[in-house]
Amino acid sequence: MRQNLFDAIVVGSGITGGWAAKELTEKGLRTLVLERGRNVEHGAGYVTEHLPDHAFPFRGLGDRRREQREQPIQRTGGSYHEASARFYVDDRLNPYTHDVDKPFSWIRGHQLGGRSLTWYRQCYRWSDLDFTANSREGIAVDWPIRYADIAPWYDHVERFVGISGKAEGLAQLPDGIFLPPMPMNVAELRVADAIAKSFPDRRLTASRTATLTRDHNGRSACHFCGPCERGCSTGSYFSSLSATLPAARATGRLTIRTDAIVHSIIYDPRRRRVAGVRVIDAHTRATSEYRTRVVFLCASALESVRLLLNSATPEFGTGLANSSGTLGTHIMDHHWGGGASATFPDLPTEPGYSNGFRPCGVIVPRFRNLRAADQPFLRGYHLDGGGSRVGWKRGIAQVGLGADLKSVLKEMGPWTFWLSGNGECLPYADNCVRLNREVKDAWGVPVLHFAVSYRENETRMRADMAVCAGEMLEAAGAKDIKVFNEPDVPGLVIHEMGGARMGRDPATSVLNAYNQAHDLPNLFVTDGACMTSGGNQNPSITYMALTARACDHAVNELKRNNL
Repeated sequence: MRQNLFDAIVVGSGITGGWAAKELTEKGLRTLVLERGRNVEHGAGYVTEHLPDHAFPFRGLGDRRREQREQPIQRTGGSYHEASARFYVDDRLNPYTHDVDKPFSWIRGHQLGGRSLTWYRQCYRWSDLDFTANSREGIAVDWPIRYADIAPWYDHVERFVGISGKAEGLAQLPDGIFLPPMPMNVAELRVADAIAKSFPDRRLTASRTATLTRDHNGRSACHFCGPCERGCSTGSYFSSLSATLPAARATGRLTIRTDAIVHSIIYDPRRRRVAGVRVIDAHTRATSEYRTRVVFLCASALESVRLLLNSATPEFGTGLANSSGTLGTHIMDHHWGGGASATFPDLPTEPGYSNGFRPCGVIVPRFRNLRAADQPFLRGYHLDGGGSRVGWKRGIAQVGLGADLKSVLKEMGPWTFWLSGNGECLPYADNCVRLNREVKDAWGVPVLHFAVSYRENETRMRADMAVCAGEMLEAAGAKDIKVFNEPDVPGLVIHEMGGARMGRDPATSVLNAYNQAHDLPNLFVTDGACMTSGGNQNPSITYMALTARACDHAVNELKRNNL
């Protein structure tokens, strides 16, 4: 039994699980990381990394019959294709249900490293505009922290990760510790200049991304090879496999178990503490238990909520650590679907004027409802986008045949540009999940049932995204402007948040200011489940900072014998 005894157990090996492993081991704790998916070796495990499309059986377009049979939900994810399909789950083995009129697309990656192998690497700090929004507007509950509480931990994370970006001095998007930004191309510079002249309250800048522009912490600068979502053997983009897990291994205090599906958390009612976890072997279905002094849930927002719901006890009948009754509520995802695209036929098209395979776009930071509620909706959005030249695949829809068509397609096409909003979804109490005990996954664990939808506030915001994107492209002299306003399905932005929110009051929240369960002091939840509101920024760097901060608190509390 002693071999199954650890100082800390971390459930999940993705963005937050990797950070928890690094921080806890470096602070002296013997730490076990449990990953429900298969093992992937950094570098050697990226078997499709540089294969050209013609090397795949379906030329990169995928086997549609297989995808529809095995991955009908996963195939809708933004970076899913034939080369990256192995980093997404088999939907047949991992089902879930939802209200008939409220579809939800749950995009998941079960392997060592989780979705840190396929994320878009956008890294934006939150500001007090975000941390005070609920309190200011009387919505949901107040965050128990402010920017000053997390700012040093943003610094800590950025120094290790390496974030390329440009300081802009915007209160709503605090600057961080940046490596040099990736250069904008001629189309992006055109739009940035037009926005600066026509819209003084708006700004276009290079994305802030966890992709290196110079060698950093033993990882190589990006060489713009392109297929980031297949894994990055040079470690140029940040992932658990390239950065945090190697740092944890270097301490000699890390143990990793893959194919280890955590079924439930063990609760000790005498001590009112969690005592460990129950695990199912993904292949043999054999069960085992691991004991520990502290548990960190980093399984991804919805999987962590599912685990807490499935760990109900006589004392916590509706889910472990759920004395507040809020577990599984206030589920959020960012929403998009509003924006515009256009062409710039007058820009240079000779060789040398292109993006290459730059793994970075541009962003127009939030400019709505900054100082007062000046719009018919609450909160705000930012616009993602970029300029690029059309490649040879335009030939799929282009009239032509034979050598003449091939000759035309050898050259890059005209410049195009797109801007699309990434908006905040309000934390609605009835956007929720529960266990569906009538449906179980391949390992006999009850699945989640979703009742999540966007509302009028998001509809109004999306309409504004489209109008503003179009007017900015028009100001830049773009042609063929196409404005779009198409509602999306929750889950598709893959920024799921909420379900075990932080708060000041144990009666209305699951976690305290240190991501520590109000009910169980040695249980921490540091993935997206902890989020009290959603902001408009890509959330991963906030998860990382919260995780590092929570680990520091947990270790200090262990030293004081408070856990």
